Amino acid sequence: MNTVLVLAAHPDDELLGVGATLARHVRSGDEAHAVVLSEGASSRSRQGLAEQLAKSANRAAEVLGLSSIDGWSLPDQRLDAIPLIDVVQRVEEVVDALRPDIVYTHFPGDVNTDHGIVARAAWTACRPYVLPELRRFAVFETPSSTEWAWPVDSAAFAPCLYADVTDTLEVKLEAMACYDTELRDYPHPRSLRALQERAAYWGSRVGRLAVEPFQVLREVW
Repeated sequence: MNTVLVLAAHPDDELLGVGATLARHVRSGDEAHAVVLSEGASSRSRQGLAEQLAKSANRAAEVLGLSSIDGWSLPDQRLDAIPLIDVVQRVEEVVDALRPDIVYTHFPGDVNTDHGIVARAAWTACRPYVLPELRRFAVFETPSSTEWAWPVDSAAFAPCLYADVTDTLEVKLEAMACYDTELRDYPHPRSLRALQERAAYWGSRVGRLAVEPFQVLREVW
């Protein structure tokens, strides 16, 4: 059994790029945990949104079968206002408690600044002499963020690991449907149809019906 940890910036980010893969881990007998750093609401003027997102996250976690989901309620779209060392130290506490075998987090070049901060904190917290038993550190794409990455200062997302999620894509879509405030109409990348088409596109790259792609930053066997 593996212990799997996903570190995500906002509620629903734990699903968009890795949800079907998490469901696959759970089906394989792995223990999967999610940490969502930001409340995802304070940058938007909508009363009660943070509470609604927290409830959606818990419902989605039940659908996926996660062992735990922890929301930190850090300020949305303002993680760059927090000293990075403070974020790193909180992530280190989680890593030290769970001792994960596999960690997934955002592609660091995403257009969303919060994503890059979470990725950097995760990478630092999982450095080899802190977590020598870590077998894989991989980053995922986040639809409506990774494909819009700033093209000058960051390399493009270049997946080298393809998770066949043909049998668990519907679980991801069911979990994503819990986030009714975050879903958008097609052809927005965060529509259920677009997520299904995205999985089919990546699957066509490797001869599968549905795939979630990852860029592996470190793997040890």
